Amino acid sequence: MRIRVAIILCIALLTGCADRSYTPITPDALKVGSPATVFAATTRVQQVDGSFGPDRSESLSLLELTVSIPPDRRPGRLDFGYGQANPEKQFILAGQTLFARADAFHDRLRQDLSQQPVGNRELTLFVHGFNSTQTETAYRAAQLAHDIDMSGSLMVYSWPSKGHALGYAYDADSTVFARDGLEILLRSLGNERIDRISVVAHSMGSFLLMEALRQIEIASPGWSAQHLDGIILISPDLDLDVFRSQMRRIKTVPQPFVVMASEKDNVLNLSRRLRGKQSSERLGQISSAALIADLPVSVIDTSTFSDEAESGHFVAATSPTLLAMIAEARNMTDLFEAGNVPLERAFPGIVTYARDNLDVVMENNDR
Repeated sequence: MRIRVAIILCIALLTGCADRSYTPITPDALKVGSPATVFAATTRVQQVDGSFGPDRSESLSLLELTVSIPPDRRPGRLDFGYGQANPEKQFILAGQTLFARADAFHDRLRQDLSQQPVGNRELTLFVHGFNSTQTETAYRAAQLAHDIDMSGSLMVYSWPSKGHALGYAYDADSTVFARDGLEILLRSLGNERIDRISVVAHSMGSFLLMEALRQIEIASPGWSAQHLDGIILISPDLDLDVFRSQMRRIKTVPQPFVVMASEKDNVLNLSRRLRGKQSSERLGQISSAALIADLPVSVIDTSTFSDEAESGHFVAATSPTLLAMIAEARNMTDLFEAGNVPLERAFPGIVTYARDNLDVVMENNDR
């Protein structure tokens, strides 16, 4: 009992004391910050104040959000703007448009995609993890896209997280609730003329993504590989046995399929301890890629970069060095070319191709 209390207290310390329940829309922030367009689909209930909170909705709301990115910030640094935010230093929600009809939303998405050359129209969909508000999700997606100079359109799927450090059980149930909404969104995107769709999921959002893909594959075998051009699971809070069962239902696994993991991820260590001694390793902190050597998955070990990262549970988005390595790939298209060479070029020395049981050791620990 004492251990559980200690774990809960540790989790609580991972978050600040700011009021995260409401973020005002501040268009004037764009006088200082640079704008980022983030499309959003959410199964959250809209509040009276216009924000989308933790309550669950059976309908899918479609939005366009504008995020103000502050100038002169360190790559990987994300200061969340809430009430009286400072546009010089913090990310701020500068605009929000709610679409009354799905066709109007898709028209606007096509307009944004049309700004890219024919044949290179890309969309990256980000699925957030535990303890996230909708606005924070948009901030994180915008920060990551900005720091790696990602080309194409950006979208988030915002499932009804409690947005509270002690809401772990609620969030876990919400990922199950949100599967249908994500399936609807993915299928609708698959019907669009998008040259490349990549999906990035973080933490608990990885479980949600895998469950949605499992649902789709049961009804439409082969759909994932036909419509998705790459999947990245970042610090996935996902039981290894469950992951295996999900992968078994995917007829052809989209490639590349990347898992970013770190043995230094203390949040996943807490997650595992909460589940008891009989639980298997969490996918995001596996001790060896050999554990999933039979699966068509590439593993990137981010442990080396944990100490410099703003968040040990989101190293891929908060380590300046790792962000620079991703940025060197120029954009998601270069990173997601067919075959293994692009991953080795982007992440020299830290890639393990699990399906080949090939362990690659970091040659320069000072990188």
